[in-house]
Amino acid sequence: MALTPFKSQLLADVGISMGDEGKGRVVYELIAELKESSKLAKPVAAVLKVNGGANSGHTAGGLKLNLLPAGVIDPDIDLLAIGMGVVADPRKFWWEAKPLEAAGYDVVSRLAIDERTQVSDLCHRLLDLAWESYRSNILGEAPRGSTGRGITPAYLDEVGQMQIGYAEFRGSRESYARRLAARADRAVRTIQHVCQVSPQEWHQFFETLTTAETRANQASIDEGIFPASEFDFTRFRGEKPFTLNLDALTDAYWEAGSLLADRVMDLRERLLAELRDGRSIIGEFGQSYWLDKRHGFAPNVTASHTYSPEFFQSAGFPVQPVHTVGCCKAYDTKVGTHIFLTQFPDKHPLGERLKLLEFGTSTGRQRMVGWFDAVEKGDALRFGGYEDIVLNKLDALTSAPGEDGKLLVCTHYRDQDGKSYCEVPRDDRVRRALQPVYAELPAWKEDISGVRSFAGLPANAQRYVAFCVKSLLAVAERNGHRIEKPNLRYIGVGPDTSQIIRDVPTTSELLKLA
Repeated sequence: MALTPFKSQLLADVGISMGDEGKGRVVYELIAELKESSKLAKPVAAVLKVNGGANSGHTAGGLKLNLLPAGVIDPDIDLLAIGMGVVADPRKFWWEAKPLEAAGYDVVSRLAIDERTQVSDLCHRLLDLAWESYRSNILGEAPRGSTGRGITPAYLDEVGQMQIGYAEFRGSRESYARRLAARADRAVRTIQHVCQVSPQEWHQFFETLTTAETRANQASIDEGIFPASEFDFTRFRGEKPFTLNLDALTDAYWEAGSLLADRVMDLRERLLAELRDGRSIIGEFGQSYWLDKRHGFAPNVTASHTYSPEFFQSAGFPVQPVHTVGCCKAYDTKVGTHIFLTQFPDKHPLGERLKLLEFGTSTGRQRMVGWFDAVEKGDALRFGGYEDIVLNKLDALTSAPGEDGKLLVCTHYRDQDGKSYCEVPRDDRVRRALQPVYAELPAWKEDISGVRSFAGLPANAQRYVAFCVKSLLAVAERNGHRIEKPNLRYIGVGPDTSQIIRDVPTTSELLKLA
């Protein structure tokens, strides 16, 4: 079928599962499609990072990125925009930009940072580690699985009206130093007296951060882009426990931030001007619907809003139509301490093979894997809404020797009394006691990584795709509720941007096939 036109100049690229759905690669597909259909030479003005910070990951130009928006390797994107809903470490901008610029990409001159984007820094990262320690050592709970990038503590500063915005880097060093010193004092007091971190743990925090960032940036060190000392956090540790070297801390962050001062602007006005010129803006969202701080299940949520309404809060322009693209995988993954109803049993052959593919871009942590949960994605459609679906990693489900050739799709849940649930209960005590109810479908053995048309997929793969769409629609439309049915816009059959199927049948045709 021909791809349906986008209904708005604003495109929201969101996750409809638990994150890690391959949203980054979808940005490039949306750009390519707009180039093909538009009369404008450069139809996409900006890729806007809407929420989160360096805790969401994607790959661009062979580099793993956490903070810069996807689209960075496309020279036709004039603005790599950072919305006011983002918490951003100024040093991280440089850690990601300089390797890309060394590879020939123009990055810094295209950055457009809203003046109210929040500055995150070492204080937040130390608090992140301290709160994980508090959960384990004081509360006796399992760690929540934080990325350690300081995201939640940075948002806590916003809630407490003590945030520092990027506009601060257009002022004086003295003013910034005073505000950073106050932030550091609050952080250290909290770490010592509330989180009750030991002196040994305090010392280890700096080693932990040094090890993590040295590992993450080893390629840049090897290529001579940065010295290893750039990622040495021990230089910010004070001589005594629970003290910081404020001079070194201020120097490092002021230098990184002030060098970005000419890229700090009132992003609202710039984006409105681009919309008036008829150009599109792609909103790149971190995490997913079920990790939203209100829609998800604490403590396994992020600290920001992760769905399309945040587009307007972060960009700062009026609410208007937005075309939402909901991304998911052909199976499910989670990371951290989530309840995972559809998780594969231990030693399941397909599960063991999928684990080899699934590691967090930001943390490198092993992801848990499980069957496709149509209930989660259907509820995201019912209450969040999306015009299009993207189904990634279908190729990973090709049956391998030793596997039973069966694929399961969770269509609803059931409790111990036999009651069925065609929704995700908002009461976590109810949810954790449920069991998934599956439909069984036959797998396929053919390699589909080279397929570029829906008709070229094996019949079993076609039916699996169609059944997944049918199942999530059944959840979204339960109890007689009717919605405008989304299209399945793309099917991903491999990690490369070229490994995509775009001629997917209409939803009505898929429902007949299912």
